[in-house]
Amino acid sequence: MLFGLLMTLGVFVLSIALRSYQTSFAQKAGALGILIASFLAVYFISGSFIWGIVGALSWLFLPWLEILTRIRALRLPKEKRLRPKSPPSSDVFPTFNEISHEIESEGFAHVTDAGWDWEDYRQFFRLYYKEEDRSQATICLNEQHDLSFYYLRISTRAKNGVIWTTWNYPLSYGLKLTPSFRINRQRPDQSFWQLYQSHREFLLHNNVGADVIDSLDEDRVQTEVENDLRDQIAHNIKKGVLVQTSDGEVRYSWRGMVYLWCQFLLDLIRL
Repeated sequence: MLFGLLMTLGVFVLSIALRSYQTSFAQKAGALGILIASFLAVYFISGSFIWGIVGALSWLFLPWLEILTRIRALRLPKEKRLRPKSPPSSDVFPTFNEISHEIESEGFAHVTDAGWDWEDYRQFFRLYYKEEDRSQATICLNEQHDLSFYYLRISTRAKNGVIWTTWNYPLSYGLKLTPSFRINRQRPDQSFWQLYQSHREFLLHNNVGADVIDSLDEDRVQTEVENDLRDQIAHNIKKGVLVQTSDGEVRYSWRGMVYLWCQFLLDLIRL
């Protein structure tokens, strides 16, 4: 029994240490180690190989606790209209000014601050545009209950409607993207400069030259963001991920909740 306890603790501590590294290999090894530690803990307690496997696989079903409670009750507006919004405080977003300066140092001009609030869910967008390469950069802050996170996004819109996007969205994305999006996903710990270089390589690799890129003015920058949000809601209703309620709001369907769980599994594999 003591041997089992020491082995389980050893695997668990090693897994946590591996998860603290920012390399993909270490992150994956750490996630696998946590599953192994869970297997060992249940196995040595129960003496059953089968129950050990069940204990390890239980991590994969943990997201259903949140899906069946918070997500199932979530209601969102069908139309997301952005309104002028003040920047977040340093308590909510301590690195906001630092990231803003970094984006501006790459030649992006600040266009506007906007967002929308719905019950206890809030989104904030700081929008930038760079005329030289006709690219839009956005700082996005999501807040709900006691959870808040941010991500950075760089988008280049082609004249044929395709939106070439590089972002570092840190969680499982909860909705299906419209067919017009081409996503270059990067790790959350990357700086804006790294994202911008990756975006330029993304465009080069896909032969997206200046002649096919659409030019935006300041008014269109915010309008296109609103159009993207509206099209995304409509697309997910069409795909059955969302359903419209009798009072005009939208909520996740059972198919949508299964989709959220599958997104979590994909993120687990990608880590």
